[in-house]
Amino acid sequence: MRKWLLLALLLFLFPGVGAASGRKIVVLTVDGPIMPVTAHYIDRGIELAEHEGAAACLIRLNTPGGLYSATQKIVSREVNARVPVIVYVTPAGGWAASAGAFITMGGHVAAMAPGTRIGAAHPVAGGQDQDEVALKKATADAAAWMRSLAQMRGRNAELAEKMVTESRSFSASEALKEKLIDLVAPGEATLFRELEGKEITLASGQKVELHLVGATLQEVPLTRSEEILSAILTPDVAYLLLTIGMIGLLVEIYHPGLIIPGVVGGIALLVALYSLGTLDAFWGGLLLLLLSFGFLVAEVFAPTHGILATGGVIGFILGSLLLFSTRPQGVKVSTGLIAAMSVTLAGLMALLVTAVVRGQKRQVQTGEEELIGKLAEVRSPLNPTGIVFLDGELWQAEIEEGEAEVGEKVIVVGKEGLKLKVKRR
Repeated sequence: MRKWLLLALLLFLFPGVGAASGRKIVVLTVDGPIMPVTAHYIDRGIELAEHEGAAACLIRLNTPGGLYSATQKIVSREVNARVPVIVYVTPAGGWAASAGAFITMGGHVAAMAPGTRIGAAHPVAGGQDQDEVALKKATADAAAWMRSLAQMRGRNAELAEKMVTESRSFSASEALKEKLIDLVAPGEATLFRELEGKEITLASGQKVELHLVGATLQEVPLTRSEEILSAILTPDVAYLLLTIGMIGLLVEIYHPGLIIPGVVGGIALLVALYSLGTLDAFWGGLLLLLLSFGFLVAEVFAPTHGILATGGVIGFILGSLLLFSTRPQGVKVSTGLIAAMSVTLAGLMALLVTAVVRGQKRQVQTGEEELIGKLAEVRSPLNPTGIVFLDGELWQAEIEEGEAEVGEKVIVVGKEGLKLKVKRR
C-alpha cells in the first residue's frame, strides 16, 4: 500500500516522469550521399514512427549531397509526415550540402551541431549537351522549391533561395543568426531540452507539443536488403563492378573455356549497369566505356598488335572520368579507384595481347603440319608401302626411296589422305 501511495505522490509532483517512460523517439542516421536507398530508409523510419505513435522522428544528417529525385521523395515524406520530423545536422565537422540543405529545410525542426555547415544547393547540369536555358529552368525550379520550404517552416526564404541561386553556404552559427534553422545544439540531450514544449503544426493542420526529455531513443538500422543496395548503389562500387565485369568477359573471350571468369564477369556487368542506371550516370561516359570494351574484344578477332587495345584503354580512362562528371557533389568515382582500375586493365590487356601475338608466331601444333618432321617406327616392311607406328597410332606409309625393315625409324615428310610419305633417316 505504501508503494502505491509513493508512486501516486511521485506522479502528482512530477507528472512528466510517467509520460516520459512511455514516449519514444525514432532515430534515423544518414551519413553519406543521398541515394534511392536513402529515400526508402527514411520513408520506412517515418512510417515506423507514425505507426508507433512516437513523439518525434529524429534524422541525424551528414551528407555532401546526392540525387535530386531521391531528395524530392525524402522532402515530400518529411512534409507530409504525421509525426514531427527533426533534422539534426551532426556531428561537428559534418554538413548538409546540396540535397542535404533541402532535407534540412523540409524538417519541422531544423537543428545543427556547432562546427557544421549548410548550403551550396545549386543544381548540377544533367549532361554536357544541356543548354543554358535548361539549366536556368532547373535552377529556377529548385529555388522556388527551397523558398517554398522556408516559407512553410517560417524561416528566411530569401537566404534559403540564395543557397540555390548563388550556392551560398552558412556555418551553424550563421544559419541560426539568419533564421535559416531553429537552433544550434552541441548534443541531442541539449536539443531535446531546447525543444521541450515547442508546438509543431503538421501537414494535416494538427498541432503537436513536443515532449522529448526522458523519451526512449529507438535506433532504426538499415535492413539487410538496404545494406546490400546501399553498397551496390554507390558510384565507386558500381564502377568497380563494371570493371570486374569487363575484365571477366575479356579473359573468357581471349581464353575460351575457362567458364568462371565469364560467369562472374556477366553477373558483375549486369549488376553494374543496373546500379549505374539507378544512379543516373552520364550516358556519354557509359557509352564510351562500352565502346572501349568493344575495341578490346575486337583485338581478338582483328589482331592489330595492340592498336585497338590501346584505343580501348584510352576510351576506358576517358569514360571513367566522364561517368559521373555531371552529377552533384558526393556522387562521383574516386580518382584513385579510376587510376587503379585503368592500370590494372592496361596491364591485363598487355598480357593478353602478348599471348595472342606469341600464339600467332608459334609453330602449328595440330593438323597435318604437326606430323611433318616426326619419327615413325616401321611395323611392316616398307617396300615401298607398309605400316608405321606414330604417336600411338598405326598409319599406312610409303617410302620415297629404297626400303625399310621392321623396327627402323623413318621421318615423315608429307601426307596424302590417310597415307604418310616417309624417308629413311
